[in-house]
Amino acid sequence: MGKAKLLLAEDDDLLAALLNFRLKKGGYEVTHSSDGKQVKEFLSQTMPDIIVSDIMMPYFSGIELISYVRKELNSNVPIIIISSAGNEENVLNAFELGANDFISKPVNPTELLVRVGRELNKN
Repeated sequence: MGKAKLLLAEDDDLLAALLNFRLKKGGYEVTHSSDGKQVKEFLSQTMPDIIVSDIMMPYFSGIELISYVRKELNSNVPIIIISSAGNEENVLNAFELGANDFISKPVNPTELLVRVGRELNKN
């Protein structure tokens, strides 16, 4: 089996670069999208093995992304949400729509790597 394909949806370029580097070093094939339009375009062509998404993104939020993947694409791909908007409402909404995990910012790249591995090994 080849490298697991991961979609990283994050509009903070610095954080995205850090997570991208750590995930690639961890053995994942990473595609980064910095806004919701790019995410939708990517998902219309290919489904990754796991999605890591910020809640607050331009054009298409992480909450909308979960709903889109679960309802419109009818996919059970694991979704991990990361956000500094760690208010309970966003977190509960993400889980109700089908998110698998949630990490508050600042994100520890090693913790993210462990959580991604855990989600992928559930299947």
